[in-house]
Amino acid sequence: MLTEFKAVRQIPRDGFRRWFTDQDFDLFVWYEDASMANIVGFQLCYNKRGTQKALTWYRDRGYLHTAVDDGEGSPLKNRTPILVADGSFPRDRVASQFREAAKNLEIDLFELVEGRLEEYPGPLG
Repeated sequence: MLTEFKAVRQIPRDGFRRWFTDQDFDLFVWYEDASMANIVGFQLCYNKRGTQKALTWYRDRGYLHTAVDDGEGSPLKNRTPILVADGSFPRDRVASQFREAAKNLEIDLFELVEGRLEEYPGPLG
């Protein structure tokens, strides 16, 4: 079940951020400001126990589906993870798992994320 991590670092003049997490997902939500009236985007990271992937949606730019390259190709270096292009998105599986994990989210946030998952226009896996 997704729970909110309250100690999220806020960057002045960069909107307002929220972070929800559980064993399978991380959900980052970006708002215009601290009033949380207008969501400008979100990132749903999934498959945390395997090859982690992320679906990002921005109100003004649309969707981006990526894999997370953890940067750990060598045990001698600790590199920063980066997002890299990825292929198809397993929409039905992720949407079903999200609905189970997100039962305690505010209804408007739940409906926005669920709706964007269902509307994903890219290649499906």
